[in-house]
Amino acid sequence: MKLAVIGAGSTYTPELVSGLMRERDRVGVRGLVLHDIDTSRLDVVGGLSRRILEAQGFEGALELTADLDRALDGADMVLIQIRVGGQAARLRDETIPAACGCVGQETTGAGGLAKAMRTVPIVLEIAERARELAPADAWIIDFTNPVGIVTRALLDAGHRAIGLCNVAINFQRQIAGHLGVPPERVLVEQVGLNHLTWIRAVWLDGRDVLPDVIDGFGDALAHEIGLPRSLIEALGAIPSYYLRYFYAEREVVQEQKMTKPRARRVAEIERALLDMYRDPSLAEKPALLDQRGGAFYSEAAIQLVASLLADTGDVQVVDVRNGGTLLGLADDDVVEVPARIGSRGAVPMAQRPLAPQLLGLVQHVAGYERLAAAAAASGDNDAARLALLSHPLVRDYRIADSLTDRMLRPSLSRAGS
Repeated sequence: MKLAVIGAGSTYTPELVSGLMRERDRVGVRGLVLHDIDTSRLDVVGGLSRRILEAQGFEGALELTADLDRALDGADMVLIQIRVGGQAARLRDETIPAACGCVGQETTGAGGLAKAMRTVPIVLEIAERARELAPADAWIIDFTNPVGIVTRALLDAGHRAIGLCNVAINFQRQIAGHLGVPPERVLVEQVGLNHLTWIRAVWLDGRDVLPDVIDGFGDALAHEIGLPRSLIEALGAIPSYYLRYFYAEREVVQEQKMTKPRARRVAEIERALLDMYRDPSLAEKPALLDQRGGAFYSEAAIQLVASLLADTGDVQVVDVRNGGTLLGLADDDVVEVPARIGSRGAVPMAQRPLAPQLLGLVQHVAGYERLAAAAAASGDNDAARLALLSHPLVRDYRIADSLTDRMLRPSLSRAGS
């Protein structure tokens, strides 16, 4: 099996490589290609990846390349984790909306749209080359944010794609830790849209223990998501930490006026990580990587790859077409729900209707994502303006006009996420 990682200059890549080695019996990768257009960065990240593989006895072939066609040729799995414009673009995504009095975040609101506008065309280009060079049954696994919009664009263009986010596996690990049980005994029923989800059930050995989890660990959960316990109890569900941008919008806006942008902190961590990666004696991922974000990313990615290959039928939370799964949404909307994973892809599990207090927000953002995906695929700034106007974190036409003019400028480069 040949796995191509596009955007492999990402500092996440050593964690992915480590995950491949942990699951080598299930995944069986014989050819691993790491691709990035930033060759100096790829050399550094690829060097550490090579040392990790050698230290753990990898018997396959590793190739580093800046040639996209070479990476995609014959690839059975294509994992896309690019960051178009690098951390500099992320800083713009966070700071320009904040200066306009909006939430500044790289995956939602105005920042998320700006990222989608420069990212979707590049991802579609990559997917088109994969269609020509990879086997017809090759899978594209998208970890590139905003995952819901990017995945929708891929599916709209007819690609064999599944979107993946680390939020569900992160919650699974946290809740298992609270319960004091191994993670494999816990399944979280996380539903909604990418970065707009709620956990409506926690299955422990087949029994829903969500009420017990909220009762026993509500304070800790509230701290982890940055929202009050009373809100969790009122909802009867655990909101994703990304819901803080919606449920505490004014508080977040005020905080962002007073604190260093997350993009600057991430850039500092990345510089430190790359310095570490250059150490020829380092042959494992450093602990600092855990501060980069994307916790348990490799586990989620490797689980998905392994289940697609082995036709396991196990349940994972992924981003797929709705297809009637969540009532009140269009069939072609991309939702994030538990799905059974097998060789034919991800089949969403039946879901009970969303409560009105969840459904209204989901419908609002789903409408925005429909507009955003179309605007990003076409490059139409007028369509992007309408998308911003429809987003619940923007709304005001004056702000939408200003953000469109200030944020939607062509991006010149892309690098690993």
